[in-house]
Amino acid sequence: MLKKLRVKFVSITMAIVAVMLSVIFGLVYRFTSTNLEEESLRMLQSLARSPIQAALPGSSGQEIRLPYFTLDIGYNGEVMATSGGYYDLSDGEFLQEVVSAALAGGAQTGVLKEYHLRYYRVSTSVSQRLVFADTSSEEATLHNLLESFAVIGALGLLAFWLVSLLLARWAVKPVEAAWQQQKQFISDASHELKTPLTVIMTNAEMLQSPDYDEENRAQFSSSILKMARQMRGLVESLLELARMDNGNTKAVFQPLDLSSLVWEALLPFEPVFFEKGLNLLSGLDSGITVNGCGQQLHQLVDILLDNAQKYAAAPGDVTVTLRRTHAGCLLAVSNPGEPISREDLKNIFQRFYRIDKARAMDHSYGLGLSIAQGIVEAHKGRIWAESTGGRNTFYTELPAM
Repeated sequence: MLKKLRVKFVSITMAIVAVMLSVIFGLVYRFTSTNLEEESLRMLQSLARSPIQAALPGSSGQEIRLPYFTLDIGYNGEVMATSGGYYDLSDGEFLQEVVSAALAGGAQTGVLKEYHLRYYRVSTSVSQRLVFADTSSEEATLHNLLESFAVIGALGLLAFWLVSLLLARWAVKPVEAAWQQQKQFISDASHELKTPLTVIMTNAEMLQSPDYDEENRAQFSSSILKMARQMRGLVESLLELARMDNGNTKAVFQPLDLSSLVWEALLPFEPVFFEKGLNLLSGLDSGITVNGCGQQLHQLVDILLDNAQKYAAAPGDVTVTLRRTHAGCLLAVSNPGEPISREDLKNIFQRFYRIDKARAMDHSYGLGLSIAQGIVEAHKGRIWAESTGGRNTFYTELPAM
């Protein structure tokens, strides 16, 4: 698919470039041809008005640039007089042929392609005057122009083709990354769903077997219920991510007191940390107001606190701080624990990414931090993690009102 996308990108780019070059070359050719024709006609008109004066030294020299000759024609079509030193005017047959060809068209001006001549006709009191100018140089100029266009066009298309190949790779990179993420997402989601489904099916089969007593059956039922709840949590997380990706969260943004919201979110976690031998400490600046969705921001704090209680090393202190900054406000959740490597810090917000793979069955799907990142981005903020001094800290920066 990506290869077809690159080919399509290159094809469209080359088609656009080819059309643009064709239009530009066509306009240049048209303007050049028109300019040469107008210059030739001006010269012919000047000669038709005063052929004798035009032949004098220093007169109209700048206008006469092409080989020419003039013929005075009687009303019966006979050649009465000739002038001009660029052609052999002794060939009566040739003169009669060009006169007949010029008069046959009936137009005041025209081009005799077979003779490479342009003519201009004007009537006098006793005759008609035909002025002819050579078009060979004009034709050669246009021919050379077409050859130049061909060379420039070929080189230009080749250059644009090479550039479009590089641009195609650059432009498709985000699509390729998204495609790889989608495949990885589907693979990970399938794996996460496959494990509890296998447990449920195994316990259900054992539950139907008559070889087990009521105590074992109760244990099988409990395992099925536990796995079903785990699957429900996973599906709900997946739906939450899908809604964020599609922008269908239907979040209502309004001014709210973030300080109070964080404080309220901390209260339910105090006994959880206490049971694990951890102290939950907080330092919150009061009166910090942000424009956001209360439900989403509450979920954000819950995710960060839940992540801290899962990975904190007891005994120790888990600290939650909320401070004003020049850009808004900064929420930090810090806990003691094993240092997080630089590679893990880069990937920790990816979906289904878990540093401790052993927590896969502990209601840890590797989606919480991805959801947290989506919430922060929806609030025009940023989230990142740092690991220093035996403590892992997750920072969230949000714009304050």
